Amino acid sequence: MVGPFRATGRKPISCHGSGTDGLPDRHQRHFVLGPRAHANYPLHKRHTHSRGLRTLSCPAHSRRTVNRVARRDHLFFVHEKIGDCVEEFLTGSISVAESHRVLATVLFTDIVGSTARAEEMGDQRWHNLLAAHHATVRRELVRYRGSEIRSLGDGFLATFDGPARAVRCACAISEAVRPLDIQVRCGLHTGEIETAGDDVQGIAVHIAARVSALAEAGEILVSRTVKDLVAGSGLHFKERGKHSLKGLQEPMELYAASH
Repeated sequence: MVGPFRATGRKPISCHGSGTDGLPDRHQRHFVLGPRAHANYPLHKRHTHSRGLRTLSCPAHSRRTVNRVARRDHLFFVHEKIGDCVEEFLTGSISVAESHRVLATVLFTDIVGSTARAEEMGDQRWHNLLAAHHATVRRELVRYRGSEIRSLGDGFLATFDGPARAVRCACAISEAVRPLDIQVRCGLHTGEIETAGDDVQGIAVHIAARVSALAEAGEILVSRTVKDLVAGSGLHFKERGKHSLKGLQEPMELYAASH
């Protein structure tokens, strides 16, 4: 609820439809945030009686109208841009929304020698094999409660909220695709990621991709971070040495995982 504004000493704000979306006038909404912001107060008089009025244009989008109910000096409304206007009016600035960052284990999978195999098999047979591969991987992701982010043509990017389940899922995928006469390489890293719609980004995603690229055929390669986090889980690891990963200043210890 927005109360009387005269006491703030700030200039009133007028928010009105710009008409740029082609909506009829009856779908445009006009707002004046100030002492004369009454529901039935004529717009032209609001401008006349509000010295130093600041006008902000707030178009309606996709035939959505701005809902508002005015009661004396109180204004209720639903519209993101108008919300920003009011926040700026009351506080003098608009707050910047924090990005949605979460801790997750990132898994990359990739079919080994996919290009040569596709050339050897021909388009139709390769398409059928890919379909079987995708179904197999997705079945294991569901089984281990992983979140598929996207398919990468001949591989997958997925995230998990637990590193041990992520490693076990990678091991299960590697074993499950063997009857298809293919091998996959997998790389995992745990770190903070930033969600962006249906996608993820951040240094942890890049590290997992670099780790995956270093894995051998049929290998589950993980970072030292993953290994440390799953201590006591019953998973087994073999040292694969320190590797310089693009974008990182220090070499990273990598381990081959098995269950």
